[in-house]
Amino acid sequence: MKYAENTSVAVAKSRMEIEQLVNSAGGTNVLTMALEERSALVMFTMKDRNVKFTMPLPARGDFAKQKVRGWLRTVPAEKQAKAWEQACRSGWRALLLTIKAKLISIESKVETFEEAFLPHIVVVNEGQAVRFGELAVKAIQESYAGGPTRPLLGSGQ
Repeated sequence: MKYAENTSVAVAKSRMEIEQLVNSAGGTNVLTMALEERSALVMFTMKDRNVKFTMPLPARGDFAKQKVRGWLRTVPAEKQAKAWEQACRSGWRALLLTIKAKLISIESKVETFEEAFLPHIVVVNEGQAVRFGELAVKAIQESYAGGPTRPLLGSGQ
């Protein structure tokens, strides 16, 4: 089940709620936007850190075909547009929930700001501004590519 798959909340309202949420938590320079209808972007500054969320959005063409009783059929353009809009509304609601959960976690002292937002904090690497998570994922892949994983507790014997 996809989160908020049947939401009727407009994308513009979700974006506004994200901006208000971040501002109320002390964030500044808040920016929300859709990039070429292919991804959502939320950027802000908080606790002297630049934070950037990117979320892929579906392509309009992703809704051109529908499986009915094992057969693929072409979906009328109007239904494609409605399905795409619904998927975008759902995605923006999920992004709002993600940011809200992180802020609640910080407020409740479950984790620090850096722990909660670590993959989304922007750092400079080789002269480029990148999200720390991009560097971490690459490092994890390289670490695990070298052989079997080590046991979490003890020597595994």
